[in-house]
Amino acid sequence: MGRFTLPALCAVGAVAVAAATPVAAQCRLCTQPSTSPVADTGTGDVQLQVETNLTFDRLILSGPGNGAATLRPNGSSGAEGSVMHVGPRAMVGTVLVHGDAGRAVRVELPRRIELYSFGGGRITLDDVASDLGNAPRLDAAGNLSFRIGGRLIVSGNADGQFRGDVPVTVEYQ
Repeated sequence: MGRFTLPALCAVGAVAVAAATPVAAQCRLCTQPSTSPVADTGTGDVQLQVETNLTFDRLILSGPGNGAATLRPNGSSGAEGSVMHVGPRAMVGTVLVHGDAGRAVRVELPRRIELYSFGGGRITLDDVASDLGNAPRLDAAGNLSFRIGGRLIVSGNADGQFRGDVPVTVEYQ
């Protein structure tokens, strides 16, 4: 299992490794074909790397009150309530996965995390989503890339730089 944290608003965390499950196949080139399972020859590891951090850049607020800024995995953004605009340098998070070619993987993301400022303020990132399909699979070179976005909820008079980690777990299926 690969587990790693993708920073929401500019911070990145650690990477871990996943154990592979055995894959069964019939030897069609053998002199005596067999239907017994063949041991997996892959390394068994899933490697994760953050290519870009999820960052909302700067938010322009109309004043104190409730609002939200959305940054979707496709790069589009939106604002509602007291949030008038999302800064032009906002970027979705990009995660690269490397492992055994052609393997199906399961990717887990949290639905909600808390972000904190150095001054003790707190805001929430929810609706964390990726651009992965229903059945993600490593390509022929053993690579998979996906993007992450979410909705940042602001309430009251939030001011400062907020940071938090988005834990990402990747396992072979």
